[in-house]
Amino acid sequence: MSFELPPLADLLAHSYVVRLPMRVKFRGITQREALLIEGPEGWGEFSAFVEYAPAEASRWLSAGIEAAYQPFPEPLRTTIPVNATLPAVAASEVGAVLEKYDAPHTIKIKVAEQGQGLEQDLARVAEARRLYPQAALRVDANMGWDIGQAVHALKALSEFDLQYAEQPVPGITGLAEVREQLRTAGIDLKIAADEAVRKHTDPLEVSRLGAADLMVIKAQPLGGIQAVLDIAQQAELDVVVSSALDTSVGLSQAAALASALPALPYACGLSTGTLFADDVCTEPLLATAGYLPVQRIDADPRKLKQLRPEQQRVDWWLRRVEQCYEQLVKA
Repeated sequence: MSFELPPLADLLAHSYVVRLPMRVKFRGITQREALLIEGPEGWGEFSAFVEYAPAEASRWLSAGIEAAYQPFPEPLRTTIPVNATLPAVAASEVGAVLEKYDAPHTIKIKVAEQGQGLEQDLARVAEARRLYPQAALRVDANMGWDIGQAVHALKALSEFDLQYAEQPVPGITGLAEVREQLRTAGIDLKIAADEAVRKHTDPLEVSRLGAADLMVIKAQPLGGIQAVLDIAQQAELDVVVSSALDTSVGLSQAAALASALPALPYACGLSTGTLFADDVCTEPLLATAGYLPVQRIDADPRKLKQLRPEQQRVDWWLRRVEQCYEQLVKA
């Protein structure tokens, strides 16, 4: 962490817990909880997924504190190209989901969903390609396959001219093996590392082992904007900035990160605001014509009140801040 921690009492006094309803199930949930922090520079977000232990979740808290207490870096661009995100819905639902996006030029498609098979993945990708023949398509398996399944599935899915495949298997060595087997089979499909970067104690190992062609990075899981900029500079790989299913407050931090990168060759995964049926501000941070504006977002007091969950959940999040804060102090 490159900044001084504010007192814990200040954080707790200016923290607000919200629960956002979602339009479709995503990552197995239909409601998204988050804790927002109001600080001297604006608003920050702490929304580590509820199953994460304090050691991992503390990086998310660090990012939220950074956003609330530190200025965003000077932007190199004022808008960010973004992809549409297609959850693992049935092929018949693809059109309805993608219609909610404004001019999708790039579509990220979830595959390897638990309880589904390759046939459903192929149908979903095929329908996206049929509806948007000129769009760049990419798939994200969220570590859902083993190496054999991944190679088999990606050989079939590569027929749809994919831009890249994101985290087909767990770990870094698994990624390297999948990438090598595809190359041996004559399939030049790029492999992107996501969980292998953000859940690893050494994110740069992906680059050293040649396990991926690019990195998908998120501001919250890696500790904030400055931490990610440092990783990107050292890794010397192309970077895609993505959302961790953030509210508009978290999305504004992610957009600020994308705006500060020296190069941005791929559309970013920052259009997830469309997945929410409500948000913490009156005008959610949404893309126009496939581009997201770079701007600070302030939470609306009325929304904070409307979206506040029951006191038991508020108390749970405040205790979590205390636990994660202890981790940051130790570090």
